[in-house]
Amino acid sequence: MNLWRLEWVRLVRSKRLVALIGVYVFFGLLGPVTARYMGDILERFGGDVVVQFPDPVPADGIAQFTSNANQIGLLIAVVVAAGALVIDAIPEMSIFLRTRVDRIDRLLVPRLVVSFAAVAAAFIVGMLGAWYETVVLLGSLPVADLLLGTLLSLVYMAFVVALVAALGSRLASVLGTVATTVVVLLVLPIFGLVDVVGRWLPSHLLGALDGLLRGTKGVSEYVPATLVTLALTAALVWLATRWAAQREL
Repeated sequence: MNLWRLEWVRLVRSKRLVALIGVYVFFGLLGPVTARYMGDILERFGGDVVVQFPDPVPADGIAQFTSNANQIGLLIAVVVAAGALVIDAIPEMSIFLRTRVDRIDRLLVPRLVVSFAAVAAAFIVGMLGAWYETVVLLGSLPVADLLLGTLLSLVYMAFVVALVAALGSRLASVLGTVATTVVVLLVLPIFGLVDVVGRWLPSHLLGALDGLLRGTKGVSEYVPATLVTLALTAALVWLATRWAAQREL
């Protein structure tokens, strides 16, 4: 069994893929329902309190999905990726695997690619569910903007997986990698409060779907962040390989 198949089998048999897809599908189906009926729900349980909500639009259904996907879903994705990419978390297993490859990238790349593929597949399946329910409950969506926004979201997820790989190679601890990755992802948008800086940050891509679907932002708005994110992703993969190669058995 080669390392590519081994990584796929490990992901499937450990049920991590099922958990990852399940989380995104759940939020994909819940988001449009929440957007459509939130006003009714609050009226029913709000007692004498009157809450006025604007009529929901199709973009609200996707916005509800991405809000949860970019928080809870992304956290689950970081945990799943860290479980695969922290090669040295278990020293005995690390020694066994490292002594059977001539270069560390032969060990790291399959884990990196399969982890991203799993995260991307989960997001896409969840998005398809959100898209279907949004059309049924709220109305049609501009397909081109939806596809482009989804692609930009996947670019951000590639950055997150590469960040996990780099930190995992340095820290050699699953818990430490997850915690540090979450801190970095939380701190990054703070710099984005300065508009001139924010449009260049990877976190700017998190709002791409909503901005494109509502027509408040154009494609050009996300070009700087996309270029920086792709460059950072490549740099993080290089660092992950370098740091993993430097670690002594």
